[in-house]
Amino acid sequence: MLTLPNILTLSRIVAVPLLAALLWWPEWKVGYALAFALYCLMGITDYFDGYLARSSGTVSKLGIFLDPIADKIMVAAVILVLTAQGYLRGPYGGDVHVIAGLVILMREIAVSGLREFLAGLQVSVPVTKLAKWKTTLQLVALGALILGGAVHGPPPTLVSEIERPLADQWVHLVGLASLWGAAILTLVTGWDYLRVGLKHMD
Repeated sequence: MLTLPNILTLSRIVAVPLLAALLWWPEWKVGYALAFALYCLMGITDYFDGYLARSSGTVSKLGIFLDPIADKIMVAAVILVLTAQGYLRGPYGGDVHVIAGLVILMREIAVSGLREFLAGLQVSVPVTKLAKWKTTLQLVALGALILGGAVHGPPPTLVSEIERPLADQWVHLVGLASLWGAAILTLVTGWDYLRVGLKHMD
């Protein structure tokens, strides 16, 4: 049933290839500025599709199915493209920040599989407040990394650029710090979901 909330959810899925395309050229600051605007718009539709569905009483099975998929597709696409273009790199640790992105992706896959397993047993797993904080911090982190590309350009990769002043890449650093925070919350909430699942695996 294509209600307005479902159309908004589908629009996020359709917009993912455009978002990835805008992030494809790491030196293109205008592209990253446009990507940040699109990313924010997608976040706004994420809020309003749920709000409209609940307020108008049009919550549908299609919407319940599509909403988490749209979120995961967007997050996975942004993490993969930013990693490929060197944006999960920083002055401290170099490429080690890719690990934070990997943790987030692995958790999303594992929890999706766990939810599917538990759904077959007719066991629902409610979203905790901590999981909502994780999602918020994750979205802030990716948004900051995209914005960093618009403000500062790509992070330094050449030896001659490593000493670039931190003030010239502070948005990017905020993004990396937030990404690690999201990764830590990802492990905590992932373990919480796993404990629930293990109770039904006897």
